[in-house]
Amino acid sequence: MGNRRTMLLILLVVVVGGVAALLLIMNQGSAPVVDNGGGGGGQEPTVVFNTPVPIRVASLVIAVQNIPRGSVIPENGVQIREWPQESVPLNSTDDARLVIGSIARTDIPVESPILLTQITDNLDEIAARGSDAALIIPPGKVAISIPIDRLTNVANAPMTGDYVDVILSFLFVDVDEEFQTRLPNKLTLTTIRQDGTIEFQTGLEGRVEPSGDFTFPVVVGPSEVQRPRLVTQRTVQAAFVLYVGTFPDDGDFLGRRPTPTPLPTPSDGEATPTPAAAVPTATTPPKDMITLAVDPQDAVVLVWAIESRLPITFALRSATDLAIGETQAVTLEYMINTYNVPQPPRLPYALEPAIRSIRRLVLGNEITFVDVSN
Repeated sequence: MGNRRTMLLILLVVVVGGVAALLLIMNQGSAPVVDNGGGGGGQEPTVVFNTPVPIRVASLVIAVQNIPRGSVIPENGVQIREWPQESVPLNSTDDARLVIGSIARTDIPVESPILLTQITDNLDEIAARGSDAALIIPPGKVAISIPIDRLTNVANAPMTGDYVDVILSFLFVDVDEEFQTRLPNKLTLTTIRQDGTIEFQTGLEGRVEPSGDFTFPVVVGPSEVQRPRLVTQRTVQAAFVLYVGTFPDDGDFLGRRPTPTPLPTPSDGEATPTPAAAVPTATTPPKDMITLAVDPQDAVVLVWAIESRLPITFALRSATDLAIGETQAVTLEYMINTYNVPQPPRLPYALEPAIRSIRRLVLGNEITFVDVSN
């Protein structure tokens, strides 16, 4: 008998514990309140559970299928459903009549509330949205296009959303400050005839220098045209790449224009087959220019470089490193000092044929030779 009574007591405890756990679940985690009966008299404390607060809901028009941008919203594409009151989005509606038959301004995903700002009755409101380029220009920047080729554009690696640095090369020559012409100037010697008139000699290019061997000075002229001095430096940094190539005629390269796709055909009808039309072969325009978003002053710099016909080269930036830094301009002196390039000595022997040109690689893997003797 004793064992049976013990087993019954254990079973009763298990049942009571299960009922208590069920009550906790039904109350959705409501915090219990302990009543000590006034705190005196030795009364046993009583546990009282709070009544759960019901969730307030509102009725909204919900998309029950994906609605492509530019398409007419069908009656079977929406439903009135309950939505948590605290999460009701702005410009939502509970009137399906305002939505059915309207045109979607944007793609509306399934199971999302339809906003009044996402629909329109006029297709012109969708078409007149401006260019994609203006849409993605960062605030405070302006767009400018620059001619490129595969060599200057990192083998066409940059794409929309990348960042590049702009490297410019300059050729310097000495000029006469007043004439603003390349030195040396042309000299014209004069003599005075016996009759007092002035005789002009043929103009010579060079400069007049005294001579220790002759009574009169001599004219020292150049053996070739003045050689320009090359300087290369990084200028504009972290320029945002808007696009590479020529923009589409409609300005849409992000796919924002209406491209209606057929909505699901109602079950009581069948779609009428459309005869296949010949699809014209699209020609890809050459990627011969790049459009960058830069500061207004940098845009002026780049226009000046283009108008000056300076060689412009782009360096692709890492997507994780857009830091602005300084670089040192590179000249012949920099190359010699930095890399310890020695000046070749004059030897009593030489190669035959004479080396008078340097190799230069150009696009198309063609090798040309530049004659430096002139």
